[in-house]
Amino acid sequence: MLDERKLQVLRAIVTDYVSSREPVGSKALADRYDLGVSPATVRNDMAVLEEEGYIAQPHTSAGRIPTDKGYRLFVDRLAGVKPLSAAERRAIQTFLSGAADVDDIVTRTVRLLAQITQQVAIVQYPVLSATTLRHVEVVSLTPDRVLLIVINSAGRVEQRTVELPGHGEDDLAVLKTRLNDSVVGRTPADAAYELSRLSSLVGSEEQSRTQVAIAALLEVLGTGASTRVVVGGVPNLTRLGDFSSTVQPVLEALEEQVVLLKLLGETVSGPDVTVRIGHENEYVPLQTTSLVASAYGSPEDVWASLGIVGPTRMDYPSTMATVRAVARYVGRFLNEG
Repeated sequence: MLDERKLQVLRAIVTDYVSSREPVGSKALADRYDLGVSPATVRNDMAVLEEEGYIAQPHTSAGRIPTDKGYRLFVDRLAGVKPLSAAERRAIQTFLSGAADVDDIVTRTVRLLAQITQQVAIVQYPVLSATTLRHVEVVSLTPDRVLLIVINSAGRVEQRTVELPGHGEDDLAVLKTRLNDSVVGRTPADAAYELSRLSSLVGSEEQSRTQVAIAALLEVLGTGASTRVVVGGVPNLTRLGDFSSTVQPVLEALEEQVVLLKLLGETVSGPDVTVRIGHENEYVPLQTTSLVASAYGSPEDVWASLGIVGPTRMDYPSTMATVRAVARYVGRFLNEG
């Protein structure tokens, strides 16, 4: 265990390196930070920190930089996630408040996270288990084809084209009524159950047409939007210049939806912000990065996760505050919708 003075030296090294991007020397620390001790004492403390694996010397005669272990201790010893300013909170709320539906919310959230943190933002589509079906519309496109439109309580709209040869307006009116009676006000799971019953309740003349519509509607209900992750701010990786020759594997990893879903799923265990640093990531191409993530949803139900990926040299306090605030606003916005 490190004493408070060595923790103070480590905090100063992390803070200085994040802002300057240059290895930190003992004299610079003593000059820039009120550590209350001489440069010689700082040198001794840095020697202990290096021996314990919290800092490292990138090359001979250079200063020291934090290691993954050093960043981990720094994050674990944060007094708490600092609150955002009133202006920052208003900016987040204003940016999200104009969203029209779930797709718009996710798109806006990705842009917002990337802009504020200057990192790569990743947002998983919400698993809206608490949502219900609001309306089903059936629109004739041609004498043999109709458009099935499904709207849920979160405002998400899904469409499917369905082949219904020889249908008339009266046929569609009856079909629309039957479908809405079966699904409106129900969760996707309950709606699917009611639809499976509906097929056996209609007469033989309507059965074929109804079954086709039911099959399309069940496909909509089973669409796995929650298995999608939207990524934004990828150019921030090259702008930061922290990866040099390792940037390509990181870029390729960020294109793999399965990798990102697994990463978010393994990292986020609750509503608190969680941080996975460097080699704590099991996926090798991302071991030069850190992930700061949080779940979002309603107070009773976690819907999905969001976060940022960036170099281990990041402003953890500010990034953690931003991720937490955005997650809370997104959850609140969806819950009110």
